Amino acid sequence: MGCMRVSGRLDGEAMNTKKRVLFLCTGNSARSQMAEAFLRQYAGDFFEVHSAGFEPRGIHPFTIKVMEEVGFDLSEHTSKGVERYLGKTLVQVLITVCDKAEKNCPTVWPGVHQRLHWSFEDPAAFEGSDAEKLARFRTVRDEIDRKIRTWLAEQSIAIRIR
Repeated sequence: MGCMRVSGRLDGEAMNTKKRVLFLCTGNSARSQMAEAFLRQYAGDFFEVHSAGFEPRGIHPFTIKVMEEVGFDLSEHTSKGVERYLGKTLVQVLITVCDKAEKNCPTVWPGVHQRLHWSFEDPAAFEGSDAEKLARFRTVRDEIDRKIRTWLAEQSIAIRIR
């Protein structure tokens, strides 16, 4: 599915209210939680940021650990289901962060002006030792961080460094 681009510059003066962004994945246990945290930190003045999953599973302990390593406390975060938002909350920017979520996402989502798909590997599905799993979580975390920074630069939004 293609995405529609929002034309024009997004900046505080041009916006009367924050655009609501929803990161969507399968379990809302890792990728979408990381993306939510990064975008909220970097551009919370421009966006109201949320995340959800089609099959919420709870936050993966390694998600909490690897995000803590870079200064984010997700220990109080919870997994949320997509039904919390669909048809109830106006979302202007919908970003799927896994292929399964993109496949299962409704093709029509009321209010969405920009729909993007960023495919990231599911670190929770990785098989290996705890050290190998942690390494995979770190890799995905860093990929998400870079993608968020790149996307914000494309929107001409200066990020807040933590």
